[in-house]
Amino acid sequence: MSADGIVEARASLWTSVLSLFASSSTLVCCALPALLVAIGAGAALSSLVSVFPQVVWLSEHKEGLFVFTGLAMAASGFLQWQNRTAPCPTDPSLRNACLKTRKTSFRLYGFSLLVYLVGGWFAFVQPLLAGSAGIGS
Repeated sequence: MSADGIVEARASLWTSVLSLFASSSTLVCCALPALLVAIGAGAALSSLVSVFPQVVWLSEHKEGLFVFTGLAMAASGFLQWQNRTAPCPTDPSLRNACLKTRKTSFRLYGFSLLVYLVGGWFAFVQPLLAGSAGIGS
């Protein structure tokens, strides 16, 4: 650890950005298509898939995608936890920037976790519930 805490704050922020990027891929693969179908926008989904055919690939590989994203989220959470008490600079403006970055990083990680859970719901839980109710079978 560096004495001024700037390196730790930046690492924490960048891992949160990485976790947000990774977790947003779970929305693209699973939650967005399910939402479009649920609201009756199948034509919009068809257009989306024709413009971005990678959505189909992501959906076909959702288990690997969720494992990779889960590992990225776990690593980011570990770094968040490890850096929660990292020292900030003593200069008031740098200290305030450090604390603000730490708070932003924590919020970004929380939002990433929410996105991951929503994607997981639509990828794994909702199909089981729909299947047990006889819907879509």
